[in-house]
Amino acid sequence: MKWNNFSLISILVLLGLALWVILPTDSVRLGKEGFQFGLDIKGGAHLVYQADLSQKDPSLTDEAVMDSLLNKIARRANNYSTEPLVQKYGSDKIVVDLPGIKDVEEAIRILGNVAILEVCEEEPQNGTYESRFDTTGKEWFVATGVGSDGVTIEMLTGKYLKGAYVGLEDNKPVVGFEWNAEGGELFYQITDRAYKAGKQIAMFLDGECIQIASVSAAIKDKGQISGKMTLQECKNLVTQLNSGSLDVPLTIIQRSDVDATLGADLLNKSLLAGGIGIAIIIVFMIFYYGIPGTIAAVALLIYSAIVLAIYKFWPVTITMPSIAGFVISIGMAIDANVLIFERLKEELRSGRNLHNAIHEAFHRAWPSIRDSNISTFITCIILYWFGNTFGAFMVKGFALTLFIGVAVSMFSAVFITRTFIDILIGEGFIKGLSIHEVKKNV
Repeated sequence: MKWNNFSLISILVLLGLALWVILPTDSVRLGKEGFQFGLDIKGGAHLVYQADLSQKDPSLTDEAVMDSLLNKIARRANNYSTEPLVQKYGSDKIVVDLPGIKDVEEAIRILGNVAILEVCEEEPQNGTYESRFDTTGKEWFVATGVGSDGVTIEMLTGKYLKGAYVGLEDNKPVVGFEWNAEGGELFYQITDRAYKAGKQIAMFLDGECIQIASVSAAIKDKGQISGKMTLQECKNLVTQLNSGSLDVPLTIIQRSDVDATLGADLLNKSLLAGGIGIAIIIVFMIFYYGIPGTIAAVALLIYSAIVLAIYKFWPVTITMPSIAGFVISIGMAIDANVLIFERLKEELRSGRNLHNAIHEAFHRAWPSIRDSNISTFITCIILYWFGNTFGAFMVKGFALTLFIGVAVSMFSAVFITRTFIDILIGEGFIKGLSIHEVKKNV
């Protein structure tokens, strides 16, 4: 009896924690804010990029280049969107899901631009061959300087950046940047040369001139990009500079825009359908199995709260396939109770008393519950691997939510339902069970 009381307290505490995590649905609990919804519900952009690996550094492997691209795109996406999904697809593709994004063209530009920052001079120096043209057609030459070894001629590009940030000058947004030690020395040489010659320098991003500036003194560690840029444009430029330039060019080969209104409508209809389904299941269980069915219905509600709390705490990205996985797992949870109760009917028919019949029902139904759920786990693992390997992320979400739901359903059927039944019998609230078609064998 003491064990049952401890089990009941544990269940109630677990239920309380689950409700605390999920209610209200947009609250902050344990560092998580609201449920994380996917593109098909929240709306946004689905982009597929293809990398041109023919332009990679020959000393690097394809895998190393793709891993570098993945990290840089992920950093850009995390600064641009809430809870983005960035994954490698195949050998040369990257899939990006950006929930809540409305300006898809801007997203494509920010994520896919190579973002090579170059400092240029008006006159070529030290055998410079690289040149760029601004909007007026004027030719500029990529600035060079003497490297730390005292001999090497280095081009000053974004690879020497230590970091970039948004600042204000005369109440207008600007982009400040800081060079590392090597970059600072090169920048000093370039600005000192321009200052003494009365020349200007220019900043180019991906071959496009973003600023032309006069030099009033030699500058070493820091610089600034100003001009007719909005605050958002400055933030986007900082995101690109801080993520680093991409190793190879990317080409957008697929894009899909998802309307948030359509997603919300689908979510509401899915929740309504799921609620109706759960209500029908609860009514059936109560009508057909009586008191055990009522206990199973209560256990099902506790099960649902625990699963939703896991979704929010993890967090699990909720998509339409994810909701389907959750609904199917509810069916699996009820299926476990049906196996137990049908076994209970058999034990009662064989003449066992109520207490022994319940013990045997749970004991003998367990192998069937265990084996069926293990087979479902194996299927979920295969589906998850398939989705992760081949970029079928909707399949991956379905497999994940089904796996979580089935795992919790085993706990719900075997522990929660069993605890409630044992307590009610032990306290004398149940002296007999009204289960349809329970007839003692003659």
